[in-house]
Amino acid sequence: MFGWEFPPHILGGLGTASYGLTKGMWECGDMDITFVIPKPYGDEEHHFAHIVGMSQVPVCWRDVTREYVEERIGNVMSPDLYFRLRDHIYADFNYIRTNDLGCIEFSGRYPDNLVEEINNYSICAGVVARTLEFDIIHSHDWLTYPAGIHAKQVSGKPLVIHVHATEFDRSRGKPNPVVFGIEKDGMTHADHIICVSNLTRETVIHNYGIDPAKVTTVHNAVTPLTPEQLNVPEHKSKDKIVTFLGRITMQKGPEYFVEAAAKVLKNNPNVRFVMAGSGDMMDKMILLAAERGISDRFHFPGFQKGNQVYEMLKASDVYIMPSVSEPFGISPLEAMQMGVPSIISKQSGCAEILNNVIKTDYWDIDAMADAINSIVTYPAMYNQLREDGLAEVNQITWDKAGRKVIDIYNKVLGR
Repeated sequence: MFGWEFPPHILGGLGTASYGLTKGMWECGDMDITFVIPKPYGDEEHHFAHIVGMSQVPVCWRDVTREYVEERIGNVMSPDLYFRLRDHIYADFNYIRTNDLGCIEFSGRYPDNLVEEINNYSICAGVVARTLEFDIIHSHDWLTYPAGIHAKQVSGKPLVIHVHATEFDRSRGKPNPVVFGIEKDGMTHADHIICVSNLTRETVIHNYGIDPAKVTTVHNAVTPLTPEQLNVPEHKSKDKIVTFLGRITMQKGPEYFVEAAAKVLKNNPNVRFVMAGSGDMMDKMILLAAERGISDRFHFPGFQKGNQVYEMLKASDVYIMPSVSEPFGISPLEAMQMGVPSIISKQSGCAEILNNVIKTDYWDIDAMADAINSIVTYPAMYNQLREDGLAEVNQITWDKAGRKVIDIYNKVLGR
């Protein structure tokens, strides 16, 4: 498996989904998974997968001792694997900037030179694919499609790509041609394509011209919460709290959340709104809240991680995801796990599998405001959404998604 994120170092839903699916597949048994990421930190939970970091994969031969390798990267990779990988360097990459171990440095994030990092990741994939034994290649999201293609060309093994989002979702229908090209290339070379929703599957078929027989939907799921997560401190306010949690970008529809908030506050001043996250529209949203005269009821706590997410959800009375185009959307499931009634846009993949939520069109701020008002005003409605939502989400498990992926593998492998 090639991926870009793996907990606990995540920047969004991609890392959460990659972790959940990998663990769910491992729980199905008879599965040996190597999960490759740009930059490991050594604290990744990996009893169910072997973590390999591209930043520890040599692409240039260096005359180093075992002791030196142990000292430099022993906390994230065994020296034995380093030397095995070094034996499979396949070209002269000395023109690339490398460190004292002959490895390329990766940010592990989404830097300005992201396309360069994607290309470097693909170069390293050639060394990995020549060294490790595997039956099938699985590339998560467009960032790792070139690596998957390279590994397939080197090994002759089949490639499955996993579409967690498309450029059409991220750009509201105005795709960056470079990203679109990488996505299209990955889909063309793939032996099979997994999409996180039927919504995404339709985009892949119609916008990228892919044969429907090659594309299967496997909906995301959610990892059961630990007692520590369920029992985070509770900071209940005397006001009702309505929460948006996600990237503050145009894909996520943050302006519709602010507009709905303004409508709610006209009739009910005892509600506070939280827009948690970061993104290129954050300043615009702060300004919009000011323009609507609701800044005193609005909070922008920034990007939340780890237990901060669960503390925020536990303090919330309503969770809302007004996404314009959401391939799936794991955050409403996490809110439901914490017993928070959720409102989601009909334009989200999770709307295909969730019943005990309120669904509105992302643009229908009147319907959104009515739903918020109803939940914070009527205890019976709040309790029913809370209890039924909790029962529903506890049935949406990653092992079920994992079993579907394994079935796809077997089909691709002709088993």
